[in-house]
Amino acid sequence: MTSPRKTENASGTSGFVPFPAERAQRYRAAGHWTTGTVDALLRDAVARRPDATAVIDAHGALSYAELAAAADRAAQGFTALGIGPGDRVLLQLPNRNTFAVALFGLLRARALPIMCLPGHRIAELSHFTEVAGASALVIADTAGGFDYRAMAGELTERHPGLRHVVVDGEAGPFTPWATVAAGSPSPAGLAPADPHGPALLLVSGGTTAAPKLIPRTHADYLYNATASAALCGLTGDDVLMVALPAGHNFPLACPGLLGAIAVGATTVFTADPSPESAFPAIARHQVTVTALVPVLARLWAQATDWEPVLPDSLRLLQVGGAKLGSADAAQIREKLNVTVQQVFGMAEGLLCYTRPDDPAEVVDHTQGRPLCADDEVRVVDEDGAEVAPGCDGELLTRGPYTINGYYRAAAANRTAFTPDGFYRTGDRVRRRPDGNFEVTGRVKDVILRGGESISALDFEAHLHAHPAVDTAAAVGLPDQYLGERVCAAIVFKGAPLSVSQINEHLRERGAAAHLRIDLVAAVPALPVTPVGKIDKRALVATLTAG
Repeated sequence: MTSPRKTENASGTSGFVPFPAERAQRYRAAGHWTTGTVDALLRDAVARRPDATAVIDAHGALSYAELAAAADRAAQGFTALGIGPGDRVLLQLPNRNTFAVALFGLLRARALPIMCLPGHRIAELSHFTEVAGASALVIADTAGGFDYRAMAGELTERHPGLRHVVVDGEAGPFTPWATVAAGSPSPAGLAPADPHGPALLLVSGGTTAAPKLIPRTHADYLYNATASAALCGLTGDDVLMVALPAGHNFPLACPGLLGAIAVGATTVFTADPSPESAFPAIARHQVTVTALVPVLARLWAQATDWEPVLPDSLRLLQVGGAKLGSADAAQIREKLNVTVQQVFGMAEGLLCYTRPDDPAEVVDHTQGRPLCADDEVRVVDEDGAEVAPGCDGELLTRGPYTINGYYRAAAANRTAFTPDGFYRTGDRVRRRPDGNFEVTGRVKDVILRGGESISALDFEAHLHAHPAVDTAAAVGLPDQYLGERVCAAIVFKGAPLSVSQINEHLRERGAAAHLRIDLVAAVPALPVTPVGKIDKRALVATLTAG
């Protein structure tokens, strides 16, 4: 941060920026923070509903008692490998019961899980390993047609400090998950975790050349999940489907898996969110709540015209990750006969929701209002001055579940946070008199494709590494279904490359699976601003018109 201030937990994990003492005391006094920990959610659920079904995937189900016992065995298995308090562990599993077991096993071993997404590849995992000093990796053998073991082999060659690779499935030269999962069920005997210290590390959508790590504390993430569950009316009678990647903040704690565990609900994992796969699963398990990005929500609504099995048990469909248009919101509500909830937020903290009882006008035309009364928000102009009510500006925020700094990223923190601790979200919004926000655009250079927030600079760093590229700019072009398509505008040194050639280059570079272009535009030059920067607004206007 840019100014010294009194803080709590100053002796915590190196590179972690704790909450200032005065704000921490205020959040405790308000009841937002408790002395609990994220892993205690599962213990509390076992005490209340031991025989209730906790998680279901394509291979079976676990009751709360069975899930807790499996997590205890995994904790002992991790401990036996030498993975213990404070160790950073890359957790990259697809949507399956093993994800929940591994997550709680790591939390109970007092390790610090890094919530990688299935689409991350060697470039991202290498960056996370270097920044966090990760000592272990937990992966599936294969998923979605990708062999994670080959990537793990290359990763361990690059980073000798990555001592352990645990594989769910055929392990090859690595440690089988079955070995870890067969640990002793006896308690680990470790000291309780500090509720004000980091519980896990989320991954940013990336607005610079590489994603950043987001430390969420036990106290703030517990509030994130439990307050979200309360707002959504989640109860033990609900069945929540995790259709988006489980390691993402939205399906993990908004309210997601953790919110479901907090109330003793059932979580159904699916790795295939397509209507033809998800609709039968919803009917089979009588799913009542799920979360989607807009492109999937629109597809689900359209699919009701041809799919033989419809998701009739759904009561609440959360839509987030990108702005949902008003016409789309109305169509989704009508076609799926469900309460639609717009969700606008970020892994760094602030969550805005439309409420389940909001009128259609609010749900269709806004992205909701803050979760907590103690969420502080400012809407400011380019000079940092607050704009008049109803005017457009950048959203700044701080509150009981918004971080105070990225993990081991001092340089980024100096620009991402104000001296008084407000996080610069990079989102442009307009605040209505009723307190709801309308998202109007972005300040940060990101592309929102299918609900995925993608760094344009990340694309450009990979593009400039190709010998045929002189200079390049990545921009998002409007798309009816994806929100934005990724277009690479490139000044080539010679003959232009095709989309497939560029995507093969990105794959060979080890870029994340979602870092792929949809269009390539060979241009003689890129437009620039008066100060010599690439003028992306002019570029988008030209490409759209052309």
